[in-house]
Amino acid sequence: MTDYPVQLTRGDAPTVLEEAAPEARAALTAAGTDPEALRAVAAAWPAYLDAWAALAETAPDPVTAYAFARVGYHRGLDQLRQSGWRGSGRVPVSEATNRGFLSSLNQLRRAAAMIGEDAEAERCRVFLSQLDPGWREVLGD
Repeated sequence: MTDYPVQLTRGDAPTVLEEAAPEARAALTAAGTDPEALRAVAAAWPAYLDAWAALAETAPDPVTAYAFARVGYHRGLDQLRQSGWRGSGRVPVSEATNRGFLSSLNQLRRAAAMIGEDAEAERCRVFLSQLDPGWREVLGD
């Protein structure tokens, strides 16, 4: 499979998600990698994508990581659509507000690979490359 970019035939501008509440960002910073504190942040601000990505990244096992990442991914798709994204156009990783969604998608890719869902892991990799070909430079592999 190749990394075909999203076709921008409609001239779509890159999508940038809104910034999370300052209280949510502060709570996530304070939570660090503490699983219970991260859960509390996600419970208090369930639309805060960075919290779901952090939960996925620090999950104790691949199935839990998969579940957290999937929540962040689906909530992120909702937010992208609310921000005007219609399935076409870039979602640049250079925009900090997009990283919760892109990190959730990357964590979903990783967890899918770890549980043997190779086709889903590949779909996630291709989608990341379509949204921003430079995603690995910021999110890693």
